[in-house]
Amino acid sequence: MVQRDFILSEIEKIGTIMAAIGQKFFGGKENLSVTPEMQVENAKEMLLNEINFDLDKFLDLNMEDSNEYVCSFEGFSVQNIELLAESLSQIGFNDNSAASRKYLEKALQLYELCNLKSKTYSFERAANIQAIQNAL
Repeated sequence: MVQRDFILSEIEKIGTIMAAIGQKFFGGKENLSVTPEMQVENAKEMLLNEINFDLDKFLDLNMEDSNEYVCSFEGFSVQNIELLAESLSQIGFNDNSAASRKYLEKALQLYELCNLKSKTYSFERAANIQAIQNAL
């Protein structure tokens, strides 16, 4: 029972962090003095400080190692992986640098991981995958 409560707590914690990152990127009022690069750095720092998830390390891993890295965090449910994929895809779509392709590829990889782990089909996930494939 205690183990289940801990896992649920971790899932909720990661979900809250992913929602906060999404809110920083895509919601609310625009702060024109904050550049997209600063937002990405803030998100990286938040992930590292709150859940010890190193986004730079994750971006450099191959597909198998990336899936293993994400699955090593107990709180990454399918919904949280999907939130991370959504955040990475938005960074990729909004970033005009060479790194945008890397973000989009990782987002696509995470969506595919969601498809493998989830027992239900998601039209929204399929649409997001198609949008990323079209951008690549």
